[in-house]
Amino acid sequence: MYHTWMRFFTPGPVHHRLGLVCLGVGLQYGALPTVGPRTLDHHVAVVITTGSGWYQHPDGHRTAVTAPALLWLTPGTPHHYAPDPATGWDEGFAVFTGPATTTYTELGYIEPDRPVVPLSDATGPRAVIGRIARAARRGNPLLEVETGAAVHELLVALRRARADLAPDGDPVLKALARDACLPLTVADHAARHGMTPAELRTAVRRGAGCSPKDYLLGIRLGRAKELLAATELPVAAVARRVGYDDPAYFSRLFTSRVGMPPVRFRVQQYRAVPGGWSNRVPDPDDPPMIEPTSAT
Repeated sequence: MYHTWMRFFTPGPVHHRLGLVCLGVGLQYGALPTVGPRTLDHHVAVVITTGSGWYQHPDGHRTAVTAPALLWLTPGTPHHYAPDPATGWDEGFAVFTGPATTTYTELGYIEPDRPVVPLSDATGPRAVIGRIARAARRGNPLLEVETGAAVHELLVALRRARADLAPDGDPVLKALARDACLPLTVADHAARHGMTPAELRTAVRRGAGCSPKDYLLGIRLGRAKELLAATELPVAAVARRVGYDDPAYFSRLFTSRVGMPPVRFRVQQYRAVPGGWSNRVPDPDDPPMIEPTSAT
């Protein structure tokens, strides 16, 4: 015995230009029937929250599936799977497509070569699928945009829930972020962690979906923007603060990546903040109270 609920959508061409569109959502549980063998032309993320079963690869090899787990069904890849008929499983799925899937694949959020992914906790991804299901009510005028935005959120939640990644972040990435503004090369950072540059590249690519150089650069430029927007430090001083002894090189790099030179960024974004901006992230559930000013 099993129970199934699902909805399917047909977003228009303008919605596809958003990068990701949701084509359907479903919630199922019990001794569900076997799926496939079949091949799809779109992506499906199947989040299994309880139960167990199997997934059969194109070469006929079977992998055991034990909840919590994710099944990636990717375009052009034959797949075949089912829950254990004695116990069944509980699943939620989202069907999606769009040009942004290519970038998410490059970043490692979608893994076509890894169709069965153990999760540490399926609560986050399942909650997002639940929101897609609620958005799928009949007559929702925001359906396509709301569900498409939720697919972006789902991909992030699935990445965060992977059992092979620490939920609070990779220690190597944390250390790189902490030391990003020190005047160190990638080889220097690798040596500080007892790694070769190749090992560091692999670790950062796996955890952040980019090279160590790009990871460090993103943090440095973010800090540089904060200093330009919140302080009156000269550009040369900002460059030194974020790890560049050559202000001309920093300005060229900033211009190349940001699309404008540091001085122009400052003109657009400068906000006088005594002492600079705080590094403490405010709690959105408990924002600081602003005392009203009395009329004089």
